[in-house]
Amino acid sequence: MSEKLITINTVNLINNCPECFSTKGLQLTFKQRFIETIFYKSITQEVSTEMNCVVCNTEIYPARWTDDIERIYNYQMKAFQPKKSSKKYKSLFWILFTVLVLSLAAVITFLVYNYL
Repeated sequence: MSEKLITINTVNLINNCPECFSTKGLQLTFKQRFIETIFYKSITQEVSTEMNCVVCNTEIYPARWTDDIERIYNYQMKAFQPKKSSKKYKSLFWILFTVLVLSLAAVITFLVYNYL
């Protein structure tokens, strides 16, 4: 089973970076969990965020956020619309499912004709 985070949206912020104090490099990235197995692919409702400064190339952790950054973060979280959760079954699942159903139908047919 493979789990990864796919980037849904990146927002450029005008706030000062707490590391280099630049107003042009702060970015907030929204990511959503994507799960892939041999039977299905799924997008979950689990959302994670990252804040980075592209000027000084550092990740800004919540402990370093100022009140302004926290207000903007809360606003962006309310405005963010994640992708709908979904599950798509792969062809291997459908093949195994069909074989199982046909086998079950064959067993039932065999039992009905031989014991009734």
